Amino acid sequence: MNDTAHDTPLPPDELGRRLAEVFDLVGPLYRRALRKVEQGEEVEGASVGVRSVLDLLRRKGDLTVPQMGRVMALSRQFVQRMVNDAAAHGWVESVPNPAHQRSSLIRITEEGETLIATVLDREHALNRQVGGDLTDAEVRACVRVLTEMLKTFDHVDVED
Repeated sequence: MNDTAHDTPLPPDELGRRLAEVFDLVGPLYRRALRKVEQGEEVEGASVGVRSVLDLLRRKGDLTVPQMGRVMALSRQFVQRMVNDAAAHGWVESVPNPAHQRSSLIRITEEGETLIATVLDREHALNRQVGGDLTDAEVRACVRVLTEMLKTFDHVDVED
């Protein structure tokens, strides 16, 4: 097969079949990665949900609970429980929100920054072990495909 055949968009039926292959891999990958992060909870003390909140705040800065829920596609109630857990450990704090008095901003603390840096360092060490001699172009293509797949589900209500 020549290279131009690889650059031609797939017809919808073929795309659907090929993306089903991706879904078949993403599920087990997600569950195994989740389990590995849970094993780290025994060391660092942060659940998978708290880890997600801390990483999001590290990347995006101060956010409200509803904003975090939208970004992570999780219910506001679940995110609030994770924020409460993180706050109980001193990893986040509530600060006034000048844009909305009833919805405080959540800010990562110095202790939270230290914790998430430790978690991410451990995860980075694990990710370095991925084989296959992957190229930057392959990783960029993977991110692009997964981003497009995620957009397909933008309309799904996570509050149900």
